[in-house]
Amino acid sequence: MAAASPSPSAPAPGDAADLAVEARGLRKAYGGTAVLDGLTFTARRGRVTALLGPNGAGKTTTVACCEGLRRVDSGTLRVLGLDPATGGAQLRPRVGVVLQDGGLPTGAGALEVLRHVAGLHSDPLPVGPLAERLGLLSFARTRVRRLSGGQRQRLALACALVGRPELLFLDEPSAGLDPQARLAVWEVVRQARDAGVAVLLTTHLMEEAERLADDVVVVDHGRVVAAGSPEELTRGAAALVFSAPQGLPTASLASALPAGAVVTETEPGRYLVSGVPADPRTAATVSSWCATHDVLPQGLGAARRTLEDVFLDLTGRTLR
Repeated sequence: MAAASPSPSAPAPGDAADLAVEARGLRKAYGGTAVLDGLTFTARRGRVTALLGPNGAGKTTTVACCEGLRRVDSGTLRVLGLDPATGGAQLRPRVGVVLQDGGLPTGAGALEVLRHVAGLHSDPLPVGPLAERLGLLSFARTRVRRLSGGQRQRLALACALVGRPELLFLDEPSAGLDPQARLAVWEVVRQARDAGVAVLLTTHLMEEAERLADDVVVVDHGRVVAAGSPEELTRGAAALVFSAPQGLPTASLASALPAGAVVTETEPGRYLVSGVPADPRTAATVSSWCATHDVLPQGLGAARRTLEDVFLDLTGRTLR
C-alpha cells in the first residue's frame, strides 16, 4: 500500500464552497451484494479528481449516482450542493458528461451536432475555437456514424464543454485516440480545470491519471483504499529494478529477501523488486542471489514507482 497517503475516509481539507462532489458513507447494493460499502470522497472545483479502481470496484455505480442515474441506498451525496437524485433539472445545465459511447445523433454532421448542443445553452463557448482546439474541423461535415471512435470521443468532449459546465464527468477520455489527439484532449481538460471546472475522471490508463489528476481516489470493493495527489501516493515508494535473462525464478529471489518482498518480471528480462526498502541491503541481497544463480544483473538500482505500481499493490495483480 502507498506509504504516504491521506486517510482514505476523510475528504481533503478546504472551503466547502469549493466542493463540486461530496460523497460521505455511500452504500449501494444490487441483489444483496454491496457495490458501494461506505464510500467517502470529494472532488473540488478547479481540480481534476481521478476515480480509479479495477473492474467491479464500484466506479461506474459511483459516477451513475453522481449523475442522478442511480440512487444510493444510504449515505450523503451532494453534487454542486444538490442531491443528484432529486435535483436533476437544476444540475443538467451545470454538468457536462463525456461517456465512451457519447450517445451522439449518428445522422448529423460533427460540427452541426456541436452547434446544436451549443444552442441549447444560454452562454455557450464559441464553437469555432473549441472545434479547432479539439481538431474537429478536419471532419466537420462528416456524419457521426462515419466517425472513428477517437473522432467521436473528441466530439463528445466538445459537446460536454460547450455549455461551460461547472462539473465535467470524463469516462476514459483518451480511449481510441492517437498520441496527437490524446495530447490535445489532455490540454483541453487542463484548460477547463484552470478555468475553475471540477473534473471527475475515470480511466484505466494510469499514465493518463498521473498526467492529468490533481487528486486521486483509489476504490476497491466499494471502499476508498487510498487518496491523495499522484505525488503523495508515489512518494517514498521506490523499488529496485534490474535487467537479466528472462524467466528467472522470481519466487526464489523473493524468498531470499525480507518478508513482504515481491519480485515481478514486468517485461521480458526486466525485473522489479517491491514491497521492501530499495536500500543497499536489499541491493546486496539481490546481487548475492544473482551471483549464486550465475546471473549478472544489469542496471541494478532504485527507480521511482509509478501510480500504476501503487495501484497494483493496492488492488492486486490478478484478473477479475
